Amino acid sequence: MGERIEISHRAMTRDMFSRGSVRAAKWVVGKAPGLYDMQDVLGLK
Repeated sequence: MGERIEISHRAMTRDMFSRGSVRAAKWVVGKAPGLYDMQDVLGLK
């Protein structure tokens, strides 16, 4: 009671987000319709 845990992330530029978007777009080409996340894209699952 009276406590909370916070995790935050701050980016100074959008560069990393755009790189991830391009990587995900390239990865998804040819994949079957479905639900994917960045763990799939990065091979973490």
